Amino acid sequence: MPAKLSTRRATRRRACVGAATLTLLGTGLSAGADDGAPGGLDRFYRQRVTWSACEAGAPADLQCGKVTVPLDYAHPGAGTLELALARYRATGHSQGSVLLNFGGPGVAGLPGLTTDGGRFMDLTNGYDVVSFDPRGVGRSSPVGCGLDTNDRAARMTGGNGNLGDPKVAREKLTEWQRTAAECARRSGPVLAHMGTVDAARDLDVIRQALGDGRLDYLGFSYGTRLGAVYAALFPGKVGRMALDGVDTLTEPLAEQGLVATEAQQTALDDFLDWCVRDIACPWGNDRRAAGDQVVQLVRSLDANPVPNGFGGKLSGQDLARAMGQALYSRQLWPSLERAIASLVEDGDTHRIEAFSAGGGTLPGRPRAPRPADGHLAGSAEIPPDNQPAATMAVNCADDPDRPGAAQLVKDLGRLSTAYEQASPVFGRARLSELLMCYGRPRGTDFIREKVKNVDTASMLLVGTRGDPATPYRWTLETARRLGPSAVVLDNRADGHTGYLSSRCVHKKVNDFLLYGSLPADGSSCGADREPDAGG
Repeated sequence: MPAKLSTRRATRRRACVGAATLTLLGTGLSAGADDGAPGGLDRFYRQRVTWSACEAGAPADLQCGKVTVPLDYAHPGAGTLELALARYRATGHSQGSVLLNFGGPGVAGLPGLTTDGGRFMDLTNGYDVVSFDPRGVGRSSPVGCGLDTNDRAARMTGGNGNLGDPKVAREKLTEWQRTAAECARRSGPVLAHMGTVDAARDLDVIRQALGDGRLDYLGFSYGTRLGAVYAALFPGKVGRMALDGVDTLTEPLAEQGLVATEAQQTALDDFLDWCVRDIACPWGNDRRAAGDQVVQLVRSLDANPVPNGFGGKLSGQDLARAMGQALYSRQLWPSLERAIASLVEDGDTHRIEAFSAGGGTLPGRPRAPRPADGHLAGSAEIPPDNQPAATMAVNCADDPDRPGAAQLVKDLGRLSTAYEQASPVFGRARLSELLMCYGRPRGTDFIREKVKNVDTASMLLVGTRGDPATPYRWTLETARRLGPSAVVLDNRADGHTGYLSSRCVHKKVNDFLLYGSLPADGSSCGADREPDAGG
């Protein structure tokens, strides 16, 4: 990073943006050009963002604002939401705004932009760099389910029970049904309108409120799904769109989970290949033995969890979740090696649990924003479980499949072996995700049925070969689905996404966004330098 950007970032701390609330239609909307608003939405498309300084303690060059959107686009008179935005102004001539989405779903954009904005500051050479908290997330009417950290972890990993056992599966379904009811009770009306189709429509209102004729956009992980849906809904409004860590658009949850399980296992295998070459590897230098020992450790901790120093216990599934977070970035491998060594050799759980503290505000950074980040005096508190609650809400809203209890129990029995074979370390946790939509309304089939053969300007899709969260095959499948507009950049490296970890990817994405220079379809980037073993 250039010295002037490092200095600029040194003073940046938390974003301060007011909590978004449900409001009555017609408030907070200023006059402006319509620009061909969809029917019945002209009042929303007449907005312009009013930017102002953020709360005391925020970076001096960060500006905050908000945009009002309909709660329900099918019934725009039913109520509205306010979405929180923040931006860094272009350093010179601005060609408009580039909108960032950091993924999730359920990840707030404002803490990511303010905490790590320096990694995007080269984009201010031509753009105002803008991010936002999507509906139901962060400061934009946040949803919650009332789950504490331990309860949340147990739900998302299936606890220690074998979901292939019909009795255990039925018990878990009952828990998930109760969770769905509690989420609805705590979250209010926004929960029913959390899907990506709604969020993509929000993007278009934001685009117009920023004064841009086309949407220039950089989306990571889930943000690629959001970008693809936007392209299907508003093909004529797509500007320069880069999608990094490309999500699947078509696979049912069971297939998504199985492919993702295989990708996580591949990432773990790559880590073990690296680890056994280092004298400090807690599993020695025998690669086959190292793989067996990981599985044995997870199973041993599931059978006999150990005290974690916080009044709880660390199970094998907790360990698997922590390793899965650490595998998001190759630069974290040395830290993961040391954390596991502390656990195996000294029984110290603190280092390994640090990896499972959150879900990743930015690609390559497995750390969730704290609930107080960006808090303004008098604003509504963000529920501690906002991120997982929003993740479930969006994924379920995007999923049209709702098998009944009997079918789910049957599927779990059939799939448990396949998931275990895909990864004896990560399979159980991934299998439990098939239950998370039980008790919720059926989601849309728009993404599966309509997001294809888009007629847009060229879009750049970045896929990373060793990505543990969005497998490279999804990049190729989505590119074929989107059609000739999709240009693929092959990042031959490890970790989740490439922009923040690969100098080559970073440059090619910036060249496209800033100057419209696209790499050739199928071109590649090599891996950057290996992380220092044990360092």
